[in-house]
Amino acid sequence: MKPTILIVLLPLFCMPLSLFGQPADSARLFSQEEFFRWILKYHPVVQQARLLDREAEAIERLARGGFDPKAYAEWDQKSFEQKEYYSIGEGGFKIPTWYGAELKAAYTVTDGIYLNPERNLPEAGQAVLGLKVPLARGLIIDERRATLQQAKLMAQANEVERRAMINGLLLEAASAYWEWARAYNELLIQQQALALTEERLAGIVESFLQGDKPAIDTLETMIQVQNRQLSLNDASVSYRNASLQLSNYLWYEGAVPVEATDGLRPPVLAELQPALPALGAQAIWRSASLSHPEIRRYEVKLSQLEVGRQLAAEQLKPRLDVEYNFLSDGNDFIYNTDNGSGLTNLVGQNYKWGLSFEFPLLLRKERGKLQLAKLKIQDAEYGLQQKRVEIANKIGAYYNELENLLQQTRLTERTVANYQALLDAEIEKFNLGESSIFLLNSREQKLIDAQLKLTALRGKFFKSRIALEWAAGQLGE
Repeated sequence: MKPTILIVLLPLFCMPLSLFGQPADSARLFSQEEFFRWILKYHPVVQQARLLDREAEAIERLARGGFDPKAYAEWDQKSFEQKEYYSIGEGGFKIPTWYGAELKAAYTVTDGIYLNPERNLPEAGQAVLGLKVPLARGLIIDERRATLQQAKLMAQANEVERRAMINGLLLEAASAYWEWARAYNELLIQQQALALTEERLAGIVESFLQGDKPAIDTLETMIQVQNRQLSLNDASVSYRNASLQLSNYLWYEGAVPVEATDGLRPPVLAELQPALPALGAQAIWRSASLSHPEIRRYEVKLSQLEVGRQLAAEQLKPRLDVEYNFLSDGNDFIYNTDNGSGLTNLVGQNYKWGLSFEFPLLLRKERGKLQLAKLKIQDAEYGLQQKRVEIANKIGAYYNELENLLQQTRLTERTVANYQALLDAEIEKFNLGESSIFLLNSREQKLIDAQLKLTALRGKFFKSRIALEWAAGQLGE
């Protein structure tokens, strides 16, 4: 009765594969390259990173505003007791230049009975063309030029920050992708294992009914089927959770989140050929030392600090500005008089010039600013040296890990092949009646364990390969 009851109850324990929600066979391959392209096109973090470029453009436009020409106009009038004391009006343009000089073009009119004599002008008014030039402080660099240089460097800093954000985002996304691939491949292994065990169970039941196998073999095989079902259930849950983790990086236009479905599948890891990068660790480091976003971040920071140091050093100079203005009769700058020709009058007589000088005696404020600027540069240089060492060591560590994982993968592949050979031999012996179902299940379990280990190693290899590119700052380039 017990064997009969066992056979009757057996279908209740053999759950169909469709209940575990594994991907359909018609699912489309979703490669890492396509995954990355999707992220770079739609992910909100990438969109945020692109805002940095627009921010840099706005900052540079703001800084260039310091060199915009300015129009001005002034009018001053006094009238008292029906007398017009004076009327003074002036309007014109001031044009700052990159070299610190400032051009001026103006027109002045004056009138009144109590006008200051120095304000007396030709009846038609007077046009003025002037130039103001710093001869000491401000000749090499000034606030406007420093601000514009800082704005240009800010554009580089934002570009570096954008690359760093994308580099980190793609590392996290790649980790989720290869975990998804590992879970998928483990699910395939468990599906195959359950299918083989169910097929074996059907054969053993048939042999039992024909009197060739004992009832205990059917019980032991049924337990093995149940264990396979439990393992497949765990693998299915793991795959679904990995799909949800992958969905964190899937977005569409308008910041609409997208969920990974069974219509997509990762690659079969056995079909991929793990290989080391074409360049060695030292060559990768040499390339990274020129373009790594973390290194470039320090280099741009040093350039910004150098602009600040130059501006602080410029403040140690005295302020010595000279201004020269050509004066006209109305709008005529070159006109003849009884005292000489127009050109002679313009250069030798019709002008206005001035000189201004200023110099703090102790320079404590200026020397303090320069000292602080130098200390900040020294601090950034130490940080750059430390960052270079960290990146070089990180690249070396990931490269060593890749070499080790590749060796372990090759070794485990041979181990899987050996376990498969042992299982095939055990099956032959079992069919000849020279082995037991216990030994057969044991051989099969060791093969499955080795296959799972190989799958984990392959997934870890490709994760480490991406981590090496991240360490070199190459993701998203």
